Amino acid sequence: MRPGRPPGKTDSHEADTDKPEVYSIRRVRSGWELSRRGLFEAVAAVTVSANASTRLQAQGCPSAGRSHLNVILALAISPNGRLLASGGSDDTVKLWSLPDGALLKTLQGHTSAVKSLAISADSRLLASGSYDRSIKLWSLPEGALLKTLEGHTGNVNAVAISPDGRLLASGSGDYRIKLWSLPDGALLKTLTGHPPYISALAISPDGLLLATGGGRTIKLWPLPDGTPVKTLNVTYEVNALAISPDGSILASAGNLTVQLRALADGAILKTLEGHTSFVTALAISQDGRLLTSGSQDKSVKLWSLPDGTLLKTLEGHTSLVWAVAISPDGEFLASAGSDRMVKLWSLPEGILLAGPCFMDPAASQDDTQAVQYTKDGVVYTLPCGSPVPPGAVCTCNCVKSSGCSCVGHTSGGGGHYWYPN
Repeated sequence: MRPGRPPGKTDSHEADTDKPEVYSIRRVRSGWELSRRGLFEAVAAVTVSANASTRLQAQGCPSAGRSHLNVILALAISPNGRLLASGGSDDTVKLWSLPDGALLKTLQGHTSAVKSLAISADSRLLASGSYDRSIKLWSLPEGALLKTLEGHTGNVNAVAISPDGRLLASGSGDYRIKLWSLPDGALLKTLTGHPPYISALAISPDGLLLATGGGRTIKLWPLPDGTPVKTLNVTYEVNALAISPDGSILASAGNLTVQLRALADGAILKTLEGHTSFVTALAISQDGRLLTSGSQDKSVKLWSLPDGTLLKTLEGHTSLVWAVAISPDGEFLASAGSDRMVKLWSLPEGILLAGPCFMDPAASQDDTQAVQYTKDGVVYTLPCGSPVPPGAVCTCNCVKSSGCSCVGHTSGGGGHYWYPN
C-alpha cells in the first residue's frame, strides 16, 4: 500500500477500548504550553466555560454507535462554526450540527469513496472530491446537489476553495490540478507538471498562492494564472498540507514527520517528530498558534506554532486517523478515521468530550437506537436518551413513556434498526 493511502472498504474495524489521557494546555505569549492542572481541574475548566452546557447536551455514544458505514477520510467545519461535514468510503457525505453532534443529513450521489471536502468562507457551499473522479458542489445548510464537475481521469484526492469563494482547486491521481470558477463550476485551467500524483492542496489566506503536494514534491503556483514559481523536493511522501492564517508557514506531512517551512521561500524552519506511523492529516487554528496532526498510529498530536513544541498526544481512536479539523473559534478539534467515528475534543485542553455523539443509526450495529426530532424545518438525529428541546416535534424516541414511540424493524442480521413511525 502506498504510504498514507486510505484502506478499501474491506478493512476491519477495531472495538472502542482505548481510554484517553486527560491533560490541560494553556495559551502563553509565545503560543501554547502544557499546564500542571490535574484531571479534575481540567474538567472543571471546561464545565464552567460559557459553551459547556451546549457542548455536553447530547448523551454519550453507545458502544455500537458509528458515524459512517466505513472508513472516514475527510472532515470540514463551516466557517460559521455551525456544521461539520464528514466524507467516507461508504460513498457519502454527512452533515452534523455543532457542537451537539446531531446528524442533519446524508448526502448521496458519489459512486466511490469521498476523499476530500472544502467549505466556502460564507458557509453556503460544500465541495466534495471522490475516487469516482468527480467533484460535487452542494448547497449549505440544505445539502442540495448543485452541480457535478467532471474532467479528472484519476481519483480526486484534494479540493480547496479560495478565501473569496470564487475559485475551486482540485488535485488528482491523474497528475493534474484543475482550477474551476465558483459558483458556476466552469473549468478555468488545468495545471500540469506535478510529479507524480497530487494528494494535498492548500490555498494561501490572501488567495494568491496555491500549494500542491504529492509524492516527494511540493509545488507553489501563483493564482489565478497558475505558472509554478517554486518546486520543493522533500524526503517523504506528502500526504497533507496546511498554511497558517498569516501566510507565513507552510506545514507538510508524510511518513512519520511534520515539517514547517517558510512559505515565502520554502526554507525549512523545523521538523516535528513523535508520530510512530504515517502522518495523514493536518489543520491549523485560526489564530495560528496551534497545529494538529492525525496519524496511522491512531493518535492526534497538538503542536504549538511557530516553535513547533509538542503539547499533547490525544489518544481515543482505536484505528488509523485520516482526518482532522479545527473549529473557527478554536474551541473544538474534530478527528475521524478507520474506526468510523467522529470524535470531538475541547481546545486548548485537548479533552475528549463524552457528550457529543456523531452517530448515525443506519451506520451503526444492530439494536442501536436514536432520538429524532424536527425543529425549524431541520431534522436532528441524536443517541437514545438525548433530550427533545422545547418547540421541537418528536418523530422517534426510544425512551419509554416519552409520548413519541418508534417502530423496530428486523435487520438482515437478526437485530433491529429503529426508525420513526
